[in-house]
Amino acid sequence: MTLFLASGALNTVWSVLLALIILLLMITVHEFGHFIAGRALGFSIDEFAIGFGPKLFGIKGKRRGTYFSLRAIPLGGYCAFRGEEEDNSDPAAFNNQPPWKRIIVLVAGAAMNYVAALVFANICMSAFGLTAYKVNSVAADEGVPAEYSLADGDVIVAAEGRRIYLSTDLITALKGKSEGDFALITVIDADGNTVERSVEMRADCDFENYSDTSRIWRALGAGTYAAEDGNLYWDLSAEQCRLNFGETLGASFGYTWRMAGTIFRVLGELLTGSLGLDTIGGPITTIKLTSEMAAQGAQSFLTIAAYIGVNLAVFNLLPIPALDGSKVIFCLIEWIFKKPVPRKVEAAIHFVGLVLILGFAVLVDIMQFMRC
Repeated sequence: MTLFLASGALNTVWSVLLALIILLLMITVHEFGHFIAGRALGFSIDEFAIGFGPKLFGIKGKRRGTYFSLRAIPLGGYCAFRGEEEDNSDPAAFNNQPPWKRIIVLVAGAAMNYVAALVFANICMSAFGLTAYKVNSVAADEGVPAEYSLADGDVIVAAEGRRIYLSTDLITALKGKSEGDFALITVIDADGNTVERSVEMRADCDFENYSDTSRIWRALGAGTYAAEDGNLYWDLSAEQCRLNFGETLGASFGYTWRMAGTIFRVLGELLTGSLGLDTIGGPITTIKLTSEMAAQGAQSFLTIAAYIGVNLAVFNLLPIPALDGSKVIFCLIEWIFKKPVPRKVEAAIHFVGLVLILGFAVLVDIMQFMRC
């Protein structure tokens, strides 16, 4: 019993450690994007830090004087540009550089996150293939002829001419169709042949939001099975579709691009209220879910790393005070009107934004805890 508990504890520690590695890696990649863009454009950089909090190790570059440090808390990092938060007489200080240069530096962090996501997605698809939805069984329905239905073992690769990477792609392809309408579904059948099926919808595709996946499978006629817990589940499984080099490269772009689009749509649904705040999580929830996925194996590790990379890229470009997207807005204002917003005013706006972001993160984590 003691050995079992110790093994479980070690697995939990290892899972959390993997989650922290992914998060720290993606944050470091983000800050490195700022760093290389700033270095290329001639900005003065005082420090590049991995992690934050007390310093564990540091070294000062001899050529340009940038201090490189490793810090104790592995949940962040930063690239400290000289004169970013205050006025500075150094011509190479951040706020003394032209707005267009600052915009490039600000956007470079998100760009590097997206590039990293592409790399992880490409490695994952090269090693394991593209994950597709397999309908193991189809529900019987006397009103729908077999020729207008999916077949047992069909692997869905496209719908209405749209390649399927995520469940949200099926929602986009089928949205607006009513019961009795037809949709063109491209599948790989049980014999391994690529087949186009004209599938009659068995339910209206009036999705409530982009998490309403049950309506997809009801409309497509997927079968169900009773699990040991007594609940019914859709009779689906994941199928790995092998791709050649060119297909893998294209699929990694398509997958990450669709993922970014889904994140934007979900943010829109949060703003309109069609998706509740209890469906998202803050840093604690993120670490928990990331650790659970990362511990499932290399494929899950690469998948969650790609997702976090895209998520950071999208989130940081939002025009929310304290984020890079908001700082880009201030640079654009200065570029257009030839005069910056007073630095103290901008700093105050970003500070308030940071407080609100941290408060929001705590709130959604509390809401997730209350659901458990």
